[in-house]
Amino acid sequence: MLAAFRNALVIPDLRAKLLVTIGLLTVYRLMVFIPTPGIDIERLRSGGFGQGDIFTLLNFISGGNFEVFSIAALGVIPYITASIIIQLLTSTYPPLERLAREGEEGRRKITQYTRYGATALGAIQALFLAIALLGPSGALKVGWSNGPFFWFIVVLTQVAGISLVMWLGEKISEYGVGNGISLIIYAGIVAAFPNAISQQFALISRGEANIFGLIIYMALLIVAISGMVMVQQAERRIPVQYARKVVGRKVMGGQSTYIPLRVNAAGVIPIIFAVSIIILPQTIIGSFPNVGWLQLVGAWFNPGQWQGLITSTLLIMAFTYFYTQISFDPRRISENLREYGGFVPGVRPGQPTTEHLTRITTRITLWGALFLGAVNALPQTLGWATGTGQLSFAFSGTGLLIVVGVALDTLRQIESQLMMRHYEGFVSKGRIRGRGRRF
Repeated sequence: MLAAFRNALVIPDLRAKLLVTIGLLTVYRLMVFIPTPGIDIERLRSGGFGQGDIFTLLNFISGGNFEVFSIAALGVIPYITASIIIQLLTSTYPPLERLAREGEEGRRKITQYTRYGATALGAIQALFLAIALLGPSGALKVGWSNGPFFWFIVVLTQVAGISLVMWLGEKISEYGVGNGISLIIYAGIVAAFPNAISQQFALISRGEANIFGLIIYMALLIVAISGMVMVQQAERRIPVQYARKVVGRKVMGGQSTYIPLRVNAAGVIPIIFAVSIIILPQTIIGSFPNVGWLQLVGAWFNPGQWQGLITSTLLIMAFTYFYTQISFDPRRISENLREYGGFVPGVRPGQPTTEHLTRITTRITLWGALFLGAVNALPQTLGWATGTGQLSFAFSGTGLLIVVGVALDTLRQIESQLMMRHYEGFVSKGRIRGRGRRF
């Protein structure tokens, strides 16, 4: 892994891409130091957050921006929510479905609609936060007043911050290395590690956590991360044979290859989607702290409690199936194989190939969904079992999966760039290889 990064620094254009990525992520991290006008930061830090509540989760996803309610307090949450809505509509709304089939131009328009949706959702969420949470009569009471001027300032600032975050993410994807939105979330989680470690030691010093339990937990955590890497790289290889064709005096085709189907084809997208869905009801419920039945409902959307842990695990498993169906289309692959003279040995081309690929995809997606659900629930469960106290979201299954998944995807893209430039020797040692396991 380190060899791949070192070799990427040798190539000028790859080095430039890495520097662009680091520079844009640095700009995003600097946004945490620019608070929204009219917010009492000290009061927000002292009374706005509780360990494991929705505000801690918001702060975790936004990379610390919510802690001071900076200009990027909402982070990428509106963009991710808009992406979920647009993807659902693409599967069910015929005009968007036709637009998605128009190639690059159609994808560009869908991306533009996603931006509009993210801006609208961000404005609505910012207005709700200004009225129900931040003002003197709200739940947090850290703002100027509940007047229209204060609402306007919060909405204007947050919409500007959301637009800038979307722009940074798109520029990272276009001119840098890796997926921009995922890397922005990754940077926020990594930046939270030092503070999370200090908080855990503070709990130990006060006797609220067990030092031996923490040691056991960390050892199990290393094993869990190793398992994440192995399963993230595991794949099922479907053999494909191409028929021979005689063109003039040349014999073309007749090659054997395979279709790699990853066990976790969805990557970290289901986790990010699930967290975004959990945040929406919690934001509303958090505005009514004195309503008992709402707090009971809110427990099912709080990953810091066992009810919320069950909800987040089920959402992650559901989104794994949803995103895999979107990203992998057995019918399209079957049509492409038949068009180019390819076939799966022992399976007839056409509909039988589509059914064969669908059956295999459904089976391995089940293992991928169970893996993501187990890793999401396991660290928190181990924390409760070993007596390490309430864990920071940085050490939760959600945080660890995002960190491991984004790091592997970024490294994979770097290796692809090296391969495109015929630098096979550069990646021979650090290259990630598929595990080739059968499920």
